[in-house]
Amino acid sequence: MNKIIGLDLGSRTCGIAMSDTLGMIAHGVETYRFKENHYKNAAYYIKKMVEENDVKTIVLGLPKHMNGDLGERAQVSISFKELLEKIMDVDVVLVDERLTTVLVENQLIFADVSRKKRKEVVDKMAAVAILQGYLDGQRR
Repeated sequence: MNKIIGLDLGSRTCGIAMSDTLGMIAHGVETYRFKENHYKNAAYYIKKMVEENDVKTIVLGLPKHMNGDLGERAQVSISFKELLEKIMDVDVVLVDERLTTVLVENQLIFADVSRKKRKEVVDKMAAVAILQGYLDGQRR
């Protein structure tokens, strides 16, 4: 099985996670930082990672509102999905990411991680949560 990449896209950061080769466990890779709204830079950075790791699937968080509506951030994720699919031969799966950042933030607070450190890792950990949720769903 090929590795799968999970992404948590923000306006200036992209949390990146990757699965193991069995597609069972997600681990955090990094938080890629880019100039605000320069999504093309992020897309080409992801492309390089996809090529280096022979990735065929990307799982991208879709930030829906609590009532299920798609707002501005969700539209950005949909556009980013289209950009990724245009620049490389990869399947991009959008998954509902409601509350993943809140969940991760709470886990880090519980683990007594400092505010500064939480800020550094929250996007990467959110990408792990998005990808792990997807992987778990694939096994059911």
